[in-house]
Amino acid sequence: MKSFEFADPRTETEALELMGDNPEQTAIFAGGTDLIALMQADVIRPDRVVDIRNIESMQQVYEADGGVMVGALVTLDDVLENPLLADYASLVQAADAVHAIQIQSSGTIAGDLCHLPNCWYYRSGYGLLAQENGKSLPELGDGRYHAVFGNSGPAKYVTATRFAPAMIAWGAQVRIIGPGPEDEEVLPLEHFYKTPRTERQGTTVLKPGQLVSHVWLPRIAGAVSGNYDVLQTAGLDWPLASAAATLELSGGRVSDACIVLGFVAPTPWVSQEAASALLGQPVTEETAQLAGEAAVSRATPLKDNGYKVQLAKTAVKRAILRSAGLLEGGL
Repeated sequence: MKSFEFADPRTETEALELMGDNPEQTAIFAGGTDLIALMQADVIRPDRVVDIRNIESMQQVYEADGGVMVGALVTLDDVLENPLLADYASLVQAADAVHAIQIQSSGTIAGDLCHLPNCWYYRSGYGLLAQENGKSLPELGDGRYHAVFGNSGPAKYVTATRFAPAMIAWGAQVRIIGPGPEDEEVLPLEHFYKTPRTERQGTTVLKPGQLVSHVWLPRIAGAVSGNYDVLQTAGLDWPLASAAATLELSGGRVSDACIVLGFVAPTPWVSQEAASALLGQPVTEETAQLAGEAAVSRATPLKDNGYKVQLAKTAVKRAILRSAGLLEGGL
């Protein structure tokens, strides 16, 4: 591992000042569950690491503007235990699906949202686009775990965030601060992610010197939600596919819906097709099945990952059933 400076700010302003000296060569340390591994593998080689764990303003969960504000440093354990988040069932389910005690206790919301791809080519030093001599390694080589949506460009990896699908389905907004101490931007979490077309572009809209400080979740009266991860084993694996659903029901029928898939595209994948298939319908096994089929209607699998299309369809169906409390007994 390359040697580096270590900084320990106590406020958001101090963190931005410490990042501002050389923002392109600065890494943020929150839970550290992924950063350390990337540094050990020489994938990330920062000159300075800014440890934000002691910034109190980013550790809280509190009511704000008709919703709930979640600090960037809130841990997965906090999500499971905080009563203000109990109504966001899909978030609690996403946290509960993480079976590693260390990640539950140390992993943070912002760390998850900004988690870099688990693509084995990226983590072996081939960059986000995983190319060698201008050719796509996932396309020509082993792309079993790569994207089946949004993969027409050079990026074939899948987003590695567990929480973004559920949060996007709830209509979450993300607060970004920096690079200056007065600079602040709030945008829909859906717009936080992007698919790079060159190696100089990243996986999010964050610019050098910026960081995520909070995520805001709206309160939606009467809404129900569910999250479903398709795991290869019951151990510490990342999902092969996931889906989150937030539904508004009126008279026993779906009046509004948002369905978001995870681990199947370079960004969390919002499925308008699945939502449209549910509108005006009761939530039943049949309508959930039809929504799952609609969700994968535009899938474009690579040569080795066609199985993920079926997994994505299943994840959508089960997330919808789970949101309505119908998952058990009807799969």
